[in-house]
Amino acid sequence: MPSLLTKTAPLALVAALSVAPMIAPTVALAVPAGGYGDLVEQVSPAVVFIEVTGTANANAQLLQGMPDALRKRFEQQMPQGTPQQGLGSGFIVSDSGEIVTNHHVVAGAQQVRVTLADGRAFDAEVIGSDAATDIALIKITADVDLPFVSFGTSDEMRVGDEVVAMGNPFGLSSTVTSGIISAKARNINSGPYDEFIQTDAAINRGNSGGPLFNNAGEVIGVNTAILSPGGGSVGIGFAVPSDLVQDIVDDLSDDGTVTRGWLGVQIRPMSDEVAQVLGLDAPEGAVIEAVSKDSPAAKAGLKAGDIIVSFAGKEITELQDLTRSVARTAPDEDADVTVLRRGERIAVQVKIGTLAPQET
Repeated sequence: MPSLLTKTAPLALVAALSVAPMIAPTVALAVPAGGYGDLVEQVSPAVVFIEVTGTANANAQLLQGMPDALRKRFEQQMPQGTPQQGLGSGFIVSDSGEIVTNHHVVAGAQQVRVTLADGRAFDAEVIGSDAATDIALIKITADVDLPFVSFGTSDEMRVGDEVVAMGNPFGLSSTVTSGIISAKARNINSGPYDEFIQTDAAINRGNSGGPLFNNAGEVIGVNTAILSPGGGSVGIGFAVPSDLVQDIVDDLSDDGTVTRGWLGVQIRPMSDEVAQVLGLDAPEGAVIEAVSKDSPAAKAGLKAGDIIVSFAGKEITELQDLTRSVARTAPDEDADVTVLRRGERIAVQVKIGTLAPQET
């Protein structure tokens, strides 16, 4: 049976809780002979279970942009017009009740119910959701400060580092699994900004939106998808890196939307033939196929046929490097761009525009 890339839950996935109020991890916890007990006790109060109620019609947006095999699988589970129940995971990131989860957990939701590790349950409000990165921010209101966890720096994590995943697979609350980082910056063709952390920690349906912790109890990823022939874990799971998640969450907390930079070009990879002509060992950069009229790229003098090899000081080796870098650049900010034009390197400065929501 061919492999299938799938989200970790049919409609929504459970969330994960972490550290107690005002407690931040300070020293990395070495994995003791007895396991991860100390770490789990530290962070588990902030991991939450998410239940979502919606309708198949309301969840139509969830199907947009999915691979055909995955979309058909979801459609079979969504008879039109009938109430749908979904489960997911999340984790509290502030004592005021802000919770991070996946977009596909809450997309099209009519009601979102959050249950804490201690059994208390709250109705949640969706503050904002970003389909492009599959990250959402929801909020609950309690009469006391809530336990929360902190983000770590995903860029500092190495392949081979140990990680712990928490969530509610198949509705089994507060499930803990461990493993290592198997790869970084993995592109699974799920969206324009793919740079997933790959892990062999067991992740299943219901883990979506749950946290991936380092040994210091910091969140370094949000568990989002698995590669699986039969729908269960085979040791290939993917998490959105925390460095990206923090940017999205900060943006969503302001006004519920995400603002991205816009360059205004259509791009394709460099071919092997072009690389040989230019005397390169391997293809690199992003080849501009077309420049949108009145776009930032057009105003800066970029042309079809130019090859972008550097953007804002970052080397561009593949297309996703450029899309991610442009998206993270603030609108109206100047960015230094290096292009190859007829074999000559040319420096160009571009004032980045604002990506319209429909273009995302």
